[in-house]
Amino acid sequence: MVIGAGASCELQMPSGADLLARIVQGYDFSRLGTESQSRESVMLARHLSKLAERMGREQREIIVAAQALRNAARVGKSIDAIIEQYDHDPLVVACGKLAIAFFVGQAETRATLREAPRVAGELPIQGKPEETWLYWLGQLFTAGLPRSKLEKAFADLTIVSFNYDRSIEHFLPHALVMAYGLTLKEAQAIVAQHLVILHPYGSVGRLPWQLGQDAQAEWAGSEQPWNIHAIANQIRTCSERLADREWTGRLRRSVAEAKRIVFLGFGFHPQNLDLLFDRTISHNPDVLASIHGLPASNRPLLARQIKRLCGLEFDDLLTLENARAFETLRDHALMLES
Repeated sequence: MVIGAGASCELQMPSGADLLARIVQGYDFSRLGTESQSRESVMLARHLSKLAERMGREQREIIVAAQALRNAARVGKSIDAIIEQYDHDPLVVACGKLAIAFFVGQAETRATLREAPRVAGELPIQGKPEETWLYWLGQLFTAGLPRSKLEKAFADLTIVSFNYDRSIEHFLPHALVMAYGLTLKEAQAIVAQHLVILHPYGSVGRLPWQLGQDAQAEWAGSEQPWNIHAIANQIRTCSERLADREWTGRLRRSVAEAKRIVFLGFGFHPQNLDLLFDRTISHNPDVLASIHGLPASNRPLLARQIKRLCGLEFDDLLTLENARAFETLRDHALMLES
């Protein structure tokens, strides 16, 4: 499964355009010191001051870099693409990574996916859980699977999330608690040990129960974690990932060996496709893609592109669904469970 920002939007997470808009507003320091200054700008200015100190640079230099990032965000397609554009300027790259850590961490605290359910044993989603793709993902893992074989729930799946948030990792233990009556700690241990999830551009911290050595951050535990600079350092650009041949090789092998590939809320941006594919796949996998919001005029081109990259010899191997992520998983459950 390849997950993009369109899927996270179902949890009231920012889309790529929303994240850029927040960066444009947050890095507007023209009103600092006045009654109309924004809380986000004040906090970001403090973080930038600390960033300048950590990098051994003048505060003026880091502010100039932040303004360059802000200007690019006003015409850019995505924050990761903009950071890639500025690979020649480490200060702009650092400002971009800091903005991601700040605004995505903030978004987690405001998402409909909450820290804990209102009623113990239920799902921690406000509103209608069935109108989120995570609900159907949880059902896909647990439907008909005995508790005695629960360690096999994630055996045949790799998730590639191009999002910076940790919604998948946070949600799945709660789904196991609800489905099997496990304790949350037991469910977290199963997910930590068996779920394979790759974040090509990194994430805003490792949840405390996850394995690894990366900087930690609670889900919505604090709007701004104390270690935000360590978290920002974990964000990766496309070039940085491509330079890590071992990591990128693992990602590409997971795609190349898949018998079924599902794209949910994925934008099919060229640099993201470069990370997923280094050559055409040759074994004719089934491909399912949600394309909600994609103009009809672009669909034939996208279909040709996917067929070429995935080496599809037959038209019926590709399904393009003009539907949201949750509708795509819901309506194709039989195919995905088979």
